[in-house]
Amino acid sequence: MSWFILILLFLITSLKNKKPSAEMTVSVVIPAFNESKTVANVVKAALSLDYVTEVIVVDDGSQDNTGELAKNAGAKVFSHMRNLGKGSAIKTGFKVSKGDIIAFIDADLENISPKQVEKIIQPILEGKADITKTKFKRKAGRVTELTAKPLLNFFFPEIKFDQPLSGQFAGKRTSLSKIRFEEDYGVDVGIVLDADVQGLKIKEVDIGSIHHDMSTLTELNVVANEVVRTIVDRALEYGRVTMMDSLGRYIRMGILGISLASLGVFSLFFIRQVPPALGIIIGLIGVVIAAYYIVKLIKRSLNILWRKDGRTQSLKSFTYMHFPILVSSLILLAMLSTLLGAVSVDEGKISIEPASRNLIIWRNTTDNRTFDVRGPYTVDSALENEDTIIRSPKEALDTLGLKNDDKLFINGQGYVLKQPRPGEENILRIPREARLNLNVEIRETIPDGNIRKVFDNLYVQKALTLQGNVSENLTLEEGVIIKTNTQSARTIDIYMNGEKITSTRGILRNGTYNIFINEVRVRTITWNEDNPQLTYYAYWGSHELRVEILNTVNSDMEFATSSQGRFLNFYFNN
Repeated sequence: MSWFILILLFLITSLKNKKPSAEMTVSVVIPAFNESKTVANVVKAALSLDYVTEVIVVDDGSQDNTGELAKNAGAKVFSHMRNLGKGSAIKTGFKVSKGDIIAFIDADLENISPKQVEKIIQPILEGKADITKTKFKRKAGRVTELTAKPLLNFFFPEIKFDQPLSGQFAGKRTSLSKIRFEEDYGVDVGIVLDADVQGLKIKEVDIGSIHHDMSTLTELNVVANEVVRTIVDRALEYGRVTMMDSLGRYIRMGILGISLASLGVFSLFFIRQVPPALGIIIGLIGVVIAAYYIVKLIKRSLNILWRKDGRTQSLKSFTYMHFPILVSSLILLAMLSTLLGAVSVDEGKISIEPASRNLIIWRNTTDNRTFDVRGPYTVDSALENEDTIIRSPKEALDTLGLKNDDKLFINGQGYVLKQPRPGEENILRIPREARLNLNVEIRETIPDGNIRKVFDNLYVQKALTLQGNVSENLTLEEGVIIKTNTQSARTIDIYMNGEKITSTRGILRNGTYNIFINEVRVRTITWNEDNPQLTYYAYWGSHELRVEILNTVNSDMEFATSSQGRFLNFYFNN
């Protein structure tokens, strides 16, 4: 057993100490400017790793023998005729290198070791990172602490590296090819920012302690300026400045509000999966947000435009910044103008039907509804053995002013109205003979706004809702003709034995109207608008029935005259 454990430990140790795979080639690029004292040691440290296939020194216009010493140490040397900056040297090295992985190491490091170089490259070889950057023990960098970190914390708060400006880094060629190398000392932080925004996997590795010459204040001033420029440029490029300033926030939130309002309006009419109430809530929330932030935006923008200095530039900036919200507002206005063009106003309701579904807004109602969304309806054939039944969606019946079990007459044939089958909420099933007389076809789509036109001038025996306990012993139907538009009408109250049992309304034409009780005509009344009689009586056994014709209102139903059908039809159960 002890031998087995020893062998297992040996295998684990061997795997742990196994050298990186040689399948990926590695190049080391060393940008150098007047670094004759240290460049050879950096080259030797990189070459000592057997998986490094080439070491490239880019002599950035040195005035000493940096290039010669690097070549003697075993590096490939590429020279700039004049000093172009660290970023330019890195770009040159990247272009001429051939490795799948490229490591970039400063030439001024006094004590860089092969082990430290390996720490930079190892995580990429092991597939743990796309790009590595280093941190190391040294006195706190003045540019890092006073310039880079505060700016990064403000514009790129997700970046939390200890040393975002460390000069040593490495990356896969495929990853580095996506990055824009700055020409100067902004190259280090530019790589970090580009990699972060593009979602590359960055790993900060600790390489211990290294030494290099401290820069003078003059040199640090140059570095700080280039680092600040790079961070601010990237912040502008990646939209971080607009995200931070109040004007940009007003614009962004205004667009959010307009977008929510548009989504609410669109879902209300065209997305059946979204309940109408939810669509209205979304739209109202969007309107509130948009109104609040657009008012703040206008006030802030006017303050900017009223400044005398730089007014032309402010106007250009205003146009550029406000263009998205202006376009979003135009889109919403276009939608609203389309809706307003589809508005019709009837007595008691406002109907809005742009195309697909029809929004009904009720001003006064007896069933506590304030809005409804209806249609369109698809015509289909009647079910088997239902030649005298029309199955209609509830929304269509609401628009017609009818209910289930009402009886609709088409060319003398009566059809009982029934609710649709489950899953057929927008299917209008009409028997063949009725379809021929109505002039509609199977699969024809009828918008809710046209449903009354389809059934225009048809006679209906319509059940009235009764008050109190009389409904146990009495049912009451009225005969009405469906009309497509509202007209001047009358309210009619009906009493039994001195107690009001129901109320209805409809258009009264000059002529005669029949009252039936249990299929027997018991009274014919004559209506003359110029000389109206407002109260009529009928009797059945011990019951006294009184019909009172009241004030003028509007209605889209016309009471049936004697030649059209039965005005009122009472049924006593006993």
